[in-house]
Amino acid sequence: MFLIVGTAFAAVLGLAFGSFLNVCATRWPADESVATPRSHCRSCGRTLRWWENVPVVSWLALRGRCRTCRAWIGWRYPLVELSVAALWADSAWEFLSLLGTPNLSQADLYAALVTMFGRMLLFWLLVALAVLDAENFWLPDLLTWPGIVLGFGYTVLQAHFSQRPPLMPAAVRGGATSAAVISLISIIAAAGLILVIRFIYRLARHQEGIGLGDAKLMALLGAWLGFPQAVLAFVLAVLMGAVVATFLLAVLSRRKSGVAWGRTMLPLGTFLCIGGIVSALWGEPLIAAYLHWTGFY
Repeated sequence: MFLIVGTAFAAVLGLAFGSFLNVCATRWPADESVATPRSHCRSCGRTLRWWENVPVVSWLALRGRCRTCRAWIGWRYPLVELSVAALWADSAWEFLSLLGTPNLSQADLYAALVTMFGRMLLFWLLVALAVLDAENFWLPDLLTWPGIVLGFGYTVLQAHFSQRPPLMPAAVRGGATSAAVISLISIIAAAGLILVIRFIYRLARHQEGIGLGDAKLMALLGAWLGFPQAVLAFVLAVLMGAVVATFLLAVLSRRKSGVAWGRTMLPLGTFLCIGGIVSALWGEPLIAAYLHWTGFY
């Protein structure tokens, strides 16, 4: 019973923080404060009543439209709230499931607690960056640089308790000092991967193809996940980008000229964030399955 109640509480908390994320994603690009003014319709400016701000429920009750001007609110709002709620519920479920483990040491308990809060923070950051890049092609330093620092700190703190950060590869052992060194290498290597591709593209095409924000995002993934799982996130991002590009080629090229389609920008950061979430949830088994399939072990 405690497991279900605790997970449900984390989900409700995720809905609330997802709602706040929506405020940030709407106001930050417009250089507006997230605190004032109060929540209002972006079309007619009317201040919303409290019951119009209930995550997901209000959107469903209003059928996705402003009560006054009937302007479309958008699918992003409930999708973001539900995404954060589901990811936070999963993090809480894993932590609460460990509480019933026999002979659970205090160090293991602290490590699991750090893992839960760390995963919640990581998921919030990735959902926020995914939305901002999808809508504005913008990966703000306000999130990426602190995210890198927090990921490094998370890795060191987790290693202090467990000798092996759960979001890092299984080979990472040896305490906080070893984890700090490997985390720094992962950050540099992950960012370097994007920077090398960016340099090659610029050399070949004489124009920018990948923004520096994507390199910082990869560094963030390297800090939290380790280099192997950051590479997995990158591979998944490339595959998702290829699928979207194929769709554009098949459908949108009929409505636009070939030149216009060829210059269509895709939000690599959004794909990297989705890949990072998948990697955080199932990275190790996916990498193990791939290595087994290719015969490496």
